[in-house]
Amino acid sequence: MSENAGDRVWSTEPAGERPPAGIDVNVPSVARIYDYLIGGKDNYAADRAVARKLIEVAPDLEHDAGAHRRILHRGVRFLVEQGIRQFVDIGSGLPTAQNTHQVAQAVAPEATVVYVDNDPIVLAHGRALLAENERTTVITADLREPESILKNPDVLRLIDFDRPVALMLLGVIHHINDDEDPGGLLRTYLDALPSGSWLFLTHFLRSGPESERMEQVMQGSHKSGRFRERAEIAAYLDGLEPAEPGLVHIDLWRPEEPVDEASLSVTQRLVLGAVARKP
Repeated sequence: MSENAGDRVWSTEPAGERPPAGIDVNVPSVARIYDYLIGGKDNYAADRAVARKLIEVAPDLEHDAGAHRRILHRGVRFLVEQGIRQFVDIGSGLPTAQNTHQVAQAVAPEATVVYVDNDPIVLAHGRALLAENERTTVITADLREPESILKNPDVLRLIDFDRPVALMLLGVIHHINDDEDPGGLLRTYLDALPSGSWLFLTHFLRSGPESERMEQVMQGSHKSGRFRERAEIAAYLDGLEPAEPGLVHIDLWRPEEPVDEASLSVTQRLVLGAVARKP
């Protein structure tokens, strides 16, 4: 049974509790928390407990969590229009409707896509989804270990780093804590990309008491999730050329219909996004 919540389906049925072998589902997973927030069923009690605490802080999260999927669709279409045919989607999360490869390949069937996530459940679901798609793959790796991604044979089979690449980091850099040098990690990836590549980034914004309370929830549950100041997020784009409208709330990035900034909800004000070209 389900009920509509905004533009997604909110499941009211309990998720399956039989985890894949070797996975400790008592430890909350970022991918599975988000899966719950957008109405998925690939999550467990620990994930749902964190999600419900976040909803207590920002009740409109139930309706607005799907904004990341919407900007993904708009951003990928934009990148294809710029001639990009290679995508590395790090922190991709669990498969849902209209994933990166589906959006890109609907316009450019020759596009290649690599999904990367550190949650093994993503690999299990992704392999099933991509079983018959030779131009797309999924690997288990951690953003904090660039070499494990940039030199992975499955990545190199589909991605030619001598040609422009779209590096997608949607909702992932904010899970790198300050002492893990998020800026340095990002620079390592950008340095590996040729001129004409693009960075597609979204990041939690520190913007009032709700952001501080949500950060406390996430740091308390899985020790990650940093809401940073606009200037800190903008610094990740140093040396790049942001496409219009620059670094903005994600619902304001090239919306398909006009959006009144004054009408944005608390949740909609908690995330910034940008798509920027490496000159």
